[in-house]
Amino acid sequence: MALTRDFKETVVARVKSDPAFAQALLNEAVKLSLHGEPDAAKLVLRDPVHATVGFETLARGLHKSSQRVHRMLSSYGRSCVNRM
Repeated sequence: MALTRDFKETVVARVKSDPAFAQALLNEAVKLSLHGEPDAAKLVLRDPVHATVGFETLARGLHKSSQRVHRMLSSYGRSCVNRM
């Protein structure tokens, strides 16, 4: 089932207003990655990125295109995080 736009907006709003929630998402992403679930970890990272620095700013900091950063944090993109 696809997430609705309202749900995504709610998560982004919560990340912006609740630092503990944002930290919990980051902790979950790390935990998923360490337990061999990098695809799930990348999906969890999308919301904090979107709610804070944004994909364009992150892309500039990584010297990558915004499109590539979107792919890096997606379930369909190749695992190119290790090549950063």
